[in-house]
Amino acid sequence: MRDVIDVTPVSLSYLVLGGFVVSFSMVSLAIKERLYIGEVVLGTGFGVIIGPYCANIFDPRSWGKESNEITLEVMRVVLATGLFAIGVELPGAYIREHVKSLLIMVVPTMAFGWFICAGFIQLLFPKLNFVSALVVSACLTPTDPVLASAIIGGKFAVKNVPGHIRRILAAESACNDGLAYPFLSISIYLTIEASTKVAFGKWFLIGWLYQVILGSVIGALLGWMFSFMMKFSHRKGLIDRESFVAQYLSLAIFTIGVASTLGSDDLLAAFAAGTAISWDGHFNTHTEDEVFSSVIDLVLNCACFIYIGAWLPFNQYDNDLLGIAVWKLVLLFVAFLALRRIPAMLLLYKWIPDVTNWKEALFCGHFGPMGVGAIFISTLAITRLSDEGGDPSDQEQLLSSMLHPIVSFVVLCSILIRTQLITYSQYCRS
Repeated sequence: MRDVIDVTPVSLSYLVLGGFVVSFSMVSLAIKERLYIGEVVLGTGFGVIIGPYCANIFDPRSWGKESNEITLEVMRVVLATGLFAIGVELPGAYIREHVKSLLIMVVPTMAFGWFICAGFIQLLFPKLNFVSALVVSACLTPTDPVLASAIIGGKFAVKNVPGHIRRILAAESACNDGLAYPFLSISIYLTIEASTKVAFGKWFLIGWLYQVILGSVIGALLGWMFSFMMKFSHRKGLIDRESFVAQYLSLAIFTIGVASTLGSDDLLAAFAAGTAISWDGHFNTHTEDEVFSSVIDLVLNCACFIYIGAWLPFNQYDNDLLGIAVWKLVLLFVAFLALRRIPAMLLLYKWIPDVTNWKEALFCGHFGPMGVGAIFISTLAITRLSDEGGDPSDQEQLLSSMLHPIVSFVVLCSILIRTQLITYSQYCRS
């Protein structure tokens, strides 16, 4: 029997994921309507239960040096699929018509939260200098598109949140997740480069021109090209409805493959591709009322948050050597909750056409869940720090060691508290 039974981490992963999705799908309506709990919270909790600190069935951190690379790619695929779907589901030419609202909601709001929250990070963790605090803050600045879609995409959100607010929040979460690259890159360049002039030069040339702008152009071109090809195939009778729906996953993965191979912003490229492919509404017409994309989202989200739950480094949340304590992390989450978005939105909403009053501004400011994107960006930062040539300085080593404990704790609180608060308020109003 030992020659027949092969219990490996991969086979256990299939067993765990399949069992959870089957179980959740059987009782999902009762859980959502009676307990007001979504698959994100349940998936994370289930991951914690099967993780190394409970049942010890699944432990992503036991994979050694490959752990960060695997975590990075899992988060990348889930993010790219979610961003592509957001781009597709927005109305045709939405970005062009709402560019002013998006620019104000993304750039100054992110910059304000990034800078202010970095100050609190350095105050609570004085071993980090301000530049290192900016790196940590950059990981937690963007709104997570996966959590955002899970919150504002359900029927209760459709009933209780105005359509223009849901659309602008979805578009904003997609844009600012891709635009986290420049905030992260300038912080890392200032950390690893001896010259400030060299750091800002690389930031402009690589962070903005090559990653953000080129990534957006690549994604838009790929989306436009595939839109043209699918319309041609449809006219010739070469493609059916099911093949249109399959593009949600295949085109998202192809886009991030092209962009990441070239070293550009793959997340922004995926969003741009989704926006471009649905620009004239042809793709939407052939995919509306199809549930396959929703099924893909459910399975990927469940898998991702089970992975996150098992991945969380609970043993690092009280580390005297790094100066990390649970009470500091709790204070940091409260600071992020109050200052990351709300003050900027209340100050700027009069210049945002899609936000009509201070109540909507307050909701948009409060709505800023942190999740998959934060883990992706923090893991990317660690790989960038580790991949630099030469021996890293003490500050780099310290930053690399503190990134995941700080970011993961804030993400955990965001999943359990912020996500549930928004979800519960929507259910109660229905």
